[in-house]
Amino acid sequence: MGNRRDLLKTMALLPLAACTSDLNKMGGGDVQKDRPVPVGWKPPGGELNLQKVKIKKVRAITTAPYGTGLVIVKVETDQAGLYGIGCATFTQRISPVVAAINDFLDPFCKDKDVTQIEDIWQTAYVSSYWRNGPVLNNALSGLDQALWDIKGKMAGMPVYQLLGGKARFAVDCYTHASGPTPGKVMDHVEELKEMGFRNIRIQLGGYGSTHLSKEPDYKRYGYGKETDNTLNAQAYKNGVIEIFKRARKRFGDEIEFLHDMHERLEPMDAIDMIKRLEEYRPYFIEDPFSPENMRWFPKLRQQCAVPIAMGELMNNPHEWVDPIANRWYDFIRSHISQIGGITPAMKVARLGEMFNVRTAWHGPGDTSPVGHAANAHIDLAIWNFGVQESQHWKEVVFEVFPGTPTVKDGYMFVNEAPGLGIDIDEEKAAKYPLKDYNYGWTQVRKPDGTPVRP
Repeated sequence: MGNRRDLLKTMALLPLAACTSDLNKMGGGDVQKDRPVPVGWKPPGGELNLQKVKIKKVRAITTAPYGTGLVIVKVETDQAGLYGIGCATFTQRISPVVAAINDFLDPFCKDKDVTQIEDIWQTAYVSSYWRNGPVLNNALSGLDQALWDIKGKMAGMPVYQLLGGKARFAVDCYTHASGPTPGKVMDHVEELKEMGFRNIRIQLGGYGSTHLSKEPDYKRYGYGKETDNTLNAQAYKNGVIEIFKRARKRFGDEIEFLHDMHERLEPMDAIDMIKRLEEYRPYFIEDPFSPENMRWFPKLRQQCAVPIAMGELMNNPHEWVDPIANRWYDFIRSHISQIGGITPAMKVARLGEMFNVRTAWHGPGDTSPVGHAANAHIDLAIWNFGVQESQHWKEVVFEVFPGTPTVKDGYMFVNEAPGLGIDIDEEKAAKYPLKDYNYGWTQVRKPDGTPVRP
């Protein structure tokens, strides 16, 4: 009888072993060969332990290998060597996020079943009673991503397989071209085109083209800070229209061009600019209105057919349900480490699919490489993927975060190791502490000193 049970158990595990073997042969081809690959967790004796696995420790790791403060959550289990990592980076509020992880999530999660991701997410989400704040959401996101990382390692599969498998061979990306003058922006576009990018965001200077503004009156009167930037709305609008005009004239339709307004204009100015951009066929215009001005979207929709992307500032699930259902925008730009991780992101994506709203997850430099890996695993698995914001990582990133996704020919490839396929070298991460890190967000003002959102 015992031999029969052993035989049945062996037969049940054969398909998983075969699948894992095949998965190790899949992926980005030669893209991964020049990058360190994290060693996936292997149970003692090489056999799966199907017994209950408990969480033993949840802790925060901080590092700044490329000048941006990052927060990583590490979840350790009672199985030797089995752990997961996730992104909880909130650059302007690092200390409160670290406290939420170490002082709240650690005792909350102790001895919980590591496989019960949905239950842990839901109970953590409401256990503070008041919820949906960005600090708690980022902490929860890091925990959630780490749990998916562990589940993938236990299954011997990349996370995208647990989400349904690949719906595309790789993740199509966009990157950023900028410069102080329209000519410099076009030269930057040319460089990125030669690197293989088909989708390029164009920006004249920083957000709002604040370098185009003259010395403002408020500074002459000693109002605000010397470091505050100033927005001249009309100069910004005209500058954006000029770079789109030049981009289409020089590159035709071979490149998709995007632009991020970052909620810097008043609603009617935003509508005016987007209408004037319509003839240059933007792939999308991002964040035309601040979260406080969401009801302006129907007016914008009535005026033009320019695709709109929105959502990186959203915390609460209720903030995106009505806009998606009403088709106020075409791309959902949620920040996965802001809304709570992979678990809610998959729900956002599925909701978007029902209304033909595509994803364009937020992927700036203050999303850690772990967060980018989480973005990419979701991108691979969902049908209504649109495009992914990518980064040009410095070499140090691959040292601190072995298994970081790689970008080739404008496509992002994940490491095909089990879980999220990325690790953190804590010894190397400790060489880049948050010493002298600037936690602030540069304030932008109108010429009279009025603060500009966000």
